[in-house]
Amino acid sequence: MERPAALPEETTERLLDWLGCRIDPELLVLSLTHRSFAHEAGGIPTNERLEFLGDSVLGLVVTEYLFREHPDLPEGELAKMRAASVSQRALARIGRAANLGSFVLLGRGEQATGGANKDSILSDTLEALFGAVYICHGLEATRRTVLKLVGPTLVEAAQLGAGLDWKTSLQELVAARGLGPVEYRSLVSGPDHARIFDAEVLVDAVSFGTGTGSAKKTAEQRAAQAAYRALLPEAAGAATTNNEGG
Repeated sequence: MERPAALPEETTERLLDWLGCRIDPELLVLSLTHRSFAHEAGGIPTNERLEFLGDSVLGLVVTEYLFREHPDLPEGELAKMRAASVSQRALARIGRAANLGSFVLLGRGEQATGGANKDSILSDTLEALFGAVYICHGLEATRRTVLKLVGPTLVEAAQLGAGLDWKTSLQELVAARGLGPVEYRSLVSGPDHARIFDAEVLVDAVSFGTGTGSAKKTAEQRAAQAAYRALLPEAAGAATTNNEGG
C-alpha cells in the first residue's frame, strides 16, 4: 500500500471548497494520512505532526475570538466555552457534517471497524487540515478557515450555560449547596472497536444520574447532566426560600 501523491481532482475540489482555501497537494494528502494507513504502507509519514500544529493554532484562534467577543466574561467561563468548542466531540461533529471521513486514508483494519466515523479520527484529521492551512497560508488565512468551520459551534457555546461542561457545573452546584463529594463510576462493555461506557455519578454516596456513550468522558458528561438537572430544582427551591426569608 502506497500513499497517493495526490487525491483525485474531484475529491480535492470538494474538500478544498469546504475548507475555503487551497492547500499544496502533497501536504493535503499528508494531512489525511492516518497512522493505520501509514503503518500498512511501510511506515510512511502520518498526519500527526500536522495535527499537533493545527491543535495549537485552533486553540489560539478560538481563545482570541472568545476574548474579544465576550469582554465581560471571567476566565473560567471563557475556558468552558473554549473547551466545548474545540473538544473531540465538537470537532468530529463538524467533520462528520462534511463527510470528512470519506477523505481520510485509513488502513484496512480501521476501515473495517468504522474508522471513518470515529470521533477521534475525524477531530484529529480536522486539526491536521488546520495545520496544513497554516503551513501554506499563515495565521490570518487559518483564522478565516477556523472561524468559518468552528464559528457556529462558538456561537452555540455562548448559549449553552451549564451545558458547556456538565461535570464542572455539577461540581459547582454541589459545592454551592455544601453537599458531599462527587464520585464517578463507569463500566465498559463490547469489543475494542465498539466499546460502550456506562457511567454513574454519586453525590455524597447517593446516585443522582447515569449516562452512556462510546467514550468514558461522554458517558460521564451525560451522567453529570442528569445529576445536575436532578439537583437543580432543589437548589432553585432553596434559593427561593432564602430570598423570601430575606
